[in-house]
Amino acid sequence: MKAFEIAKVTDYQGVIPEILESCSRKVFLLQGELGAGKTTFVKSVCGILGVEELVDSPTFSIVNQYDYVEDGRPKKLYHLDLYRIESVEEALDFGIYDILDSGELVFIEWPGVIEPLLDGDECKIIISELEHSHRKLVLL
Repeated sequence: MKAFEIAKVTDYQGVIPEILESCSRKVFLLQGELGAGKTTFVKSVCGILGVEELVDSPTFSIVNQYDYVEDGRPKKLYHLDLYRIESVEEALDFGIYDILDSGELVFIEWPGVIEPLLDGDECKIIISELEHSHRKLVLL
């Protein structure tokens, strides 16, 4: 377990590389209350990776896919928001296994509904709001 305190959005630049290196499967389960900063965290990851597209919440689209280049090769990042998903079957319908097994970076907000489908080798990030708009990230 590692914990990081974030005072401002630019502080993510110092912790995101360490977080990305900490998870061999590259699937991250984001947990936290509404407004805790889960989407802001993913936006910061995308910024560090050089994603050029507009990064926004996939609340209604369920899955957003972003392209970036790493070591001269095209890569993808998947950002999922499962808040509105009510069953495992819905996740299967949009291809959750294809995303989880893609080998690409995957960030999942509200992952509870798909827990029966997970292997257990995903990294969990718990984001909580502290005083003065600071955030605490706990990497499990």
